[in-house]
Amino acid sequence: MIVPILQLPDGDIVALCVGGWVAWSFLIGFVAHRLPLKLLETDTCLTRPRPWGEELHWYERVLRIKCWKDRLPEAGDFFPGGFRKSSISGGDCTVMSRFLAETRRAEYVHVAIWLFWLVTMLWTPGWGVLVNLVVGTTFNLPCLWVQRYNRLRLQHLLELKGQRTTIC
Repeated sequence: MIVPILQLPDGDIVALCVGGWVAWSFLIGFVAHRLPLKLLETDTCLTRPRPWGEELHWYERVLRIKCWKDRLPEAGDFFPGGFRKSSISGGDCTVMSRFLAETRRAEYVHVAIWLFWLVTMLWTPGWGVLVNLVVGTTFNLPCLWVQRYNRLRLQHLLELKGQRTTIC
């Protein structure tokens, strides 16, 4: 059984959770925005394709990601100097490479935001921790799927362009 460190009335718990999620999201977004692009140029153990053969068709056929991915909000340019995914039109290799790096940044952001549910254990009873886990997963998992899907697509496109031209 999870026993919170802070004993608060239910209304305060809800307010602290909602405010915490919002503040944590802004903080993580700001910190990630400040990460140098150099750190985002290559995949890490978190961002590389999964060993079970993560492929585009899984996202397209099982998750039907093309039907809903554009309905998710985009915050890539929330902070000054950010990157908006709509800037990829045209197929420029430099822009596509930047977008590839930004998918990694967004994946780090959404994993870090999701972890906030663990922090809620400090003031939330067991049922509330479960609610926060569900909320965190509901709001971040689809975003993580979209980042991974976009990265697989971009990597494939860049590989194709690399076979046809040396500009990339």
